[in-house]
Amino acid sequence: MKDGIDPADEITLPYPVPPAPGDAIEIAPGLLWARMPLPVRLDHVNVWLLEEGDGWTAVDCGLDSPETRAAWEKLAAGPLRGRPLRRLVATHAHVDHVGLAGWITSRFQVPFEATRSAWLWARVVYAGRNEPTSAQALEHLRAHGCDPRHIEAYAQNRGPLARLFGEPPKAFARLRDGDTLEMGDRRWRVLTADGHADEHASFLGADDDIVIAGDQVLQRISPVVGVFSGEPHADPLAAFLASLERFRGVAAATLVLPSHGLPFRGLDARLSQLEQHHRRRLELALGALDWPRTAAECAQVLFARALAEGQWFLALAETLAHLHRLEAMGAARREVDGDGLVRFARS
Repeated sequence: MKDGIDPADEITLPYPVPPAPGDAIEIAPGLLWARMPLPVRLDHVNVWLLEEGDGWTAVDCGLDSPETRAAWEKLAAGPLRGRPLRRLVATHAHVDHVGLAGWITSRFQVPFEATRSAWLWARVVYAGRNEPTSAQALEHLRAHGCDPRHIEAYAQNRGPLARLFGEPPKAFARLRDGDTLEMGDRRWRVLTADGHADEHASFLGADDDIVIAGDQVLQRISPVVGVFSGEPHADPLAAFLASLERFRGVAAATLVLPSHGLPFRGLDARLSQLEQHHRRRLELALGALDWPRTAAECAQVLFARALAEGQWFLALAETLAHLHRLEAMGAARREVDGDGLVRFARS
């Protein structure tokens, strides 16, 4: 609450109807909103196109699928008005954002700009896309109490998006936190943050009230903040919550452009909602620890709906993020039995 007003009332959606794949909507002078399809429940990723003289800069591009390539060809022939793409800028290295980056930079002969972590992560993911699921990854799932049937399914298939990561660009121009970047005849300050993805880049408008937020601040949902087998003792929720404060204090009229969902106004209110969401999850997680439980058991309390929809892998990762935050706060402790099974209990 602020002055008796529910934060939800402070969020407005000035563009409630999104563009179809291959189409675009102008949401500010020289700034187009396009969407690329995704073959999962979250069925789209937003792409931002900024006009610069006789060409365009694109922020993010989608994953590597025939549908996404066709949407880009339609964009090039239509909304871009025959003007060439001049460069591709990435917010972060998840497949729905940069899976098509190699094709884009080759098709349009443009450079790729990203944080170093994003470029390296894309290269690593692509290099390992056809490798079998590692024993270490499967042990991570077993140690946290996952159903053996889920572990076996994951061993055979790591999900529908793993195969849609095209070869990333072999070179990049590095974005750093605090850089001033020229895009679309506008100046932007680069803000990098962790929690959802390493060195995720958002872009804060220096010339007008626009923020290209990427996945760091979404309109309707929280981005995935999870612990995965590659960094099994990480505390990503601490980094994510800290990142929210870095977005505070922008003008109330600022237009926020998220990577999923709709453009919105009311950034401070949305930051408060996200913080409250994760604080409630922490309270739920602590409440579940009346006796020692595995992360998979805690996920039944925190993410029952996601589990019912079959999203057990992300539910486990996000549950672990909250349990690790409680552990770092001194509110919970971990116990490991002789079989390597990890349980969490109240301290």
